[in-house]
Amino acid sequence: MRLIVTLLLLLFIAGGVVLGALNADLVGYDLAFARVQVPKGAALLSVLALGWVLGGLTAWLGVTTRHRRERRHSAKAQGAKVPKTS
Repeated sequence: MRLIVTLLLLLFIAGGVVLGALNADLVGYDLAFARVQVPKGAALLSVLALGWVLGGLTAWLGVTTRHRRERRHSAKAQGAKVPKTS
């Protein structure tokens, strides 16, 4: 299993390198407070990584919120004191 994960990781790294090399021309972004010029490949990979992180964070928060709600509901059903979490 570890070998498969390592091979997939190397495949995606190689794909990222190829993507960056094929999209080397600069693209300008005006962010209202700064102008940035970055290669197309770097911009694409950065936005892809940002979307991956934000999607993972959203999924994690949704799961932990659901577990907290289920714990609270089962504690009320058993008549136990519900611990207050922030």
